[in-house]
Amino acid sequence: MDGTVLVADDDRTIRTVLTQALTRAGCRVHATSSLVTLMRWVEEGKGDLVVTDVVMPDGNGLEMVPRIAQARPGLPVIVISAQNTIMTAIQAAEADAWDYLPKPFDLPDLMKRAARALEAKRRPPPRAPAPLTRREPGDDLPLVGRTPAMQALYRLVARVMNTDIPVLVTGESGTGKSLIARAVHDFSDRRAMPYVVAAPADLATADGPADLRAKARGGTLVFDEVADFDADAQVRAVRLLDTLRGDGAPRVMATSQVDLARRMEEGRFRQDLFYRLGGVTIAVPALRERVDDIMLLAEHFLGRTEGDTASRRLSAEAREMVRAYSWPGNVRQLENTMRRLLVTSAEPEIGRAEIEVVLGNQPAAELRQGNETERLAASVARHLRRYFDLHGGQLPPAGVYQRILREFETPLIEIALDATAGNQARCADLLGINRNTLRKKITDLDIRVTRRRKLM
Repeated sequence: MDGTVLVADDDRTIRTVLTQALTRAGCRVHATSSLVTLMRWVEEGKGDLVVTDVVMPDGNGLEMVPRIAQARPGLPVIVISAQNTIMTAIQAAEADAWDYLPKPFDLPDLMKRAARALEAKRRPPPRAPAPLTRREPGDDLPLVGRTPAMQALYRLVARVMNTDIPVLVTGESGTGKSLIARAVHDFSDRRAMPYVVAAPADLATADGPADLRAKARGGTLVFDEVADFDADAQVRAVRLLDTLRGDGAPRVMATSQVDLARRMEEGRFRQDLFYRLGGVTIAVPALRERVDDIMLLAEHFLGRTEGDTASRRLSAEAREMVRAYSWPGNVRQLENTMRRLLVTSAEPEIGRAEIEVVLGNQPAAELRQGNETERLAASVARHLRRYFDLHGGQLPPAGVYQRILREFETPLIEIALDATAGNQARCADLLGINRNTLRKKITDLDIRVTRRRKLM
């Protein structure tokens, strides 16, 4: 990697780590904690790449991106930010940033993106950068998440929002599919046009398709939970889509909480409709697949106080239970739970007992298998019974206890190590065991540890 990189971040540690990593890769680096200094370097013609934070002591890094483009057309800018909402990713895209990464970021990932930016031959943009979208305070969408899955989703939304390609938003009930669809519309260049949601009943009459086309008129038409459309509604939807061509045609989107490809293979969903809707698929992860976002969302919902309702916070034990629960109803269930706690909790701090009451004394950990929800204990018991049954009425060899513990401990420790990027100190803290104990188990169980560097 060759070139000069300008780094702007008010965190000394991040400046140091990026400087060292980029220098080892062969780059020259100028690092600063000031946007004023960054802009002076840019205007002086220094740098082949800019890496900048958003919130800086003397300004907003995102607002500098259009100024950098004006001063130095074609100079790539990578934006990094600890603001883990969809707005940051969308504003970075609207400002014509080369790329966007949330904090904490994976250092090797940033280095790969920096290398691509330095190698690319960017042409000056044919138009002035689009102005940043402004939204009123409190008008933010409840799409919150710092996990890699959500950040990837944000970047995908930012990339597709101003295209005409159809979008299919998939995910379980309660994950926020409708919010994602609305975000694609609200932040696109169609934001001033109608946003029309179509249900099967809207296609039931002969005039239904024409009415939908007239209502959407250049905006966005969304087929909500399209897997629920019966055969007749699917036929009418195909015919409607075939008429949506040329200037003034609405952008088409759909949502589904089931696998449409499987439905199509089973003969329960039209192939022609599937391919008309599946231009780009945005898969919204279930809440249990982004555990690190649970407390971020819970605090977000608890912060929505109304009237005389005093602010609330969760105790350490309550936080553990909220984080460990599987949330089969996803974000919608979490939001309703927090709203109920705001009303029923009498003390500023919400305890574990109150969480148990609201959740109906459900277990703190569940596993989903197929379409059924199964408790962890029930799953273990099922596998143990199978193990005993395999011995044909005879007892298994002595030492069952240690063998079973070993089989359970190995994946538990491997997954915990992966979740903590191979950091044994953090892994031991996560598991609640002594660090020396963890090291011994890693050795005894012959577990391979791979370190990945993450910047906090």
